[in-house]
Amino acid sequence: MAMIAKVNVASIYVLDKEEALDFYVGKLGLEKGNDVQQGSYRWLTVRVAGGGTEISLEEPGPPLHDEATAEQLRALITKGALGGLVLVTDDVQALYETLKARGVTDFTQEPTKHFYGTDMGVRDPSGNAIRILQQG
Repeated sequence: MAMIAKVNVASIYVLDKEEALDFYVGKLGLEKGNDVQQGSYRWLTVRVAGGGTEISLEEPGPPLHDEATAEQLRALITKGALGGLVLVTDDVQALYETLKARGVTDFTQEPTKHFYGTDMGVRDPSGNAIRILQQG
């Protein structure tokens, strides 16, 4: 019986692909995956260094959405209402200090201990919520 083996690509909506790319690669330290132009559409992904699931950075608008839908999505993105990401690190406190040194300022929570580990919250430039977790 055939089964699904892994998640290959997950998508998040961003307001500006270049700004998002700079944040995810330049600030968070992910690497650029695919960057392919196909007509007016740009397929742009980032991922944890070395491979794994890619995160597609999608802008609302053609060819995926009409303008009315794109406008509604932009409003929801800015509010952080369309989900987000949970990333894992081996040292959340050190990463927090690194991100501050790289100019990241939109933290929603400093590193905090919980029963499942220690995590922090940050928003990307579009408003998407990101949790970064150190397990254990």
